[in-house]
Amino acid sequence: MTEVTNELMYELLKKIHQRMDKFENALGEAKHEIVAMRLQGLSTQTDINNIYAVTARIDQRLERIEQRLELRELAEKPQAPYTPPS
Repeated sequence: MTEVTNELMYELLKKIHQRMDKFENALGEAKHEIVAMRLQGLSTQTDINNIYAVTARIDQRLERIEQRLELRELAEKPQAPYTPPS
């Protein structure tokens, strides 16, 4: 069996420390990517809400135009064709 010395333990602890540093860096990068994805999702949601708002305004305007056209059609009375006097 191999003897466990203080130097061997020290070398193992140094390697573990280096690996933990790399792991912490990778974890930090993953957190930044998740935040970026969240912000992208919020941006997309805001764009969709803006599209809905514009569509609702267009729908309201179209309804008003249709109502005006219906009122105008009702106001127009059919007239008899013009017959010139003989």
